[in-house]
Amino acid sequence: MLRFSISDVQQNSSPYRAYKNIIEKLNGIFTALKLGHDMEMRAVDSVCELLLKDLRDYPDKFVGFILGGEVSGNELAKSSVNSAILSAMTAQELKLPHHKIHNIVSGALLHDVGMLRLSKGITEKKGGLSEAELEQIKSHPLHTSKIVTKELFGSSEVNSIGLHHHERWDGQGYPDHLVGSAIDIGARIVSVADAFEAMVSKKSYRNSMIGYQAIKNLMADNGRRFDPSVIIAFTKVMGIYPIGSIVRLNDSSIARVVNVHTDAPLRPVIQTLMDENGNVISSSKVTTIDLLAEKTLFIKEALDPVEYEKANA
Repeated sequence: MLRFSISDVQQNSSPYRAYKNIIEKLNGIFTALKLGHDMEMRAVDSVCELLLKDLRDYPDKFVGFILGGEVSGNELAKSSVNSAILSAMTAQELKLPHHKIHNIVSGALLHDVGMLRLSKGITEKKGGLSEAELEQIKSHPLHTSKIVTKELFGSSEVNSIGLHHHERWDGQGYPDHLVGSAIDIGARIVSVADAFEAMVSKKSYRNSMIGYQAIKNLMADNGRRFDPSVIIAFTKVMGIYPIGSIVRLNDSSIARVVNVHTDAPLRPVIQTLMDENGNVISSSKVTTIDLLAEKTLFIKEALDPVEYEKANA
């Protein structure tokens, strides 16, 4: 994923401020819950509506921010907001009704809130976890369910998302070993969004994965962990090469993906970064190319943006 430095202009842009504001509002809710303060579900609903409103205005920018990892700190809130954005886009692609999408987004915002009840020694541990520590991590959906039902008095649907987002399509998940369509559609959507977000985000115990590889991993699931219909919808939304991906074309030029075609995921819209001779293209000469229209060009491979940045620093 992209890790180019954000310019002052972008930091002051409306999309960036909106994205960061959502994260900060959710982090405020998480902080209050961690401190044992009384909170109401309407506070989460308010963040949900704000996210859906801003997502309508800045869908491509929000995806770029997710892949770019530009906001640091407030890691649990950021991860939850990212999963909620991806869940909303997938639910919209599946043409679910608005009230259902609202519940799914609220559930995505809260799906990992149970992590607040685990010790930092486990949630922030560098390196592998012991079997006992893994079992504690696997208890977080139960903590989430308790917070949603006993502290926030959330709906049964929001609770189901928090409780069941680690269930698997093949029945090998937890905590209830549900199988297939017995898992609520919201939990199935959040499961995919959460997995993708985890793959493209840098964690204390591993490096991040480029968006293209994360999509490939999801597509290779073959109905084991994820609902195949949700994977199809997610891939249509994100494209094979998600927004922000750095790619090499068949003429050896390098470009960045700036938009995707849901019906032609291999032919996104790109902006040139480097010409076929290896010369960096100045910002004033950057061109936008729709690969759906420009048939002579195609993507040869996805590049690691971190390595690209290092090589061209």
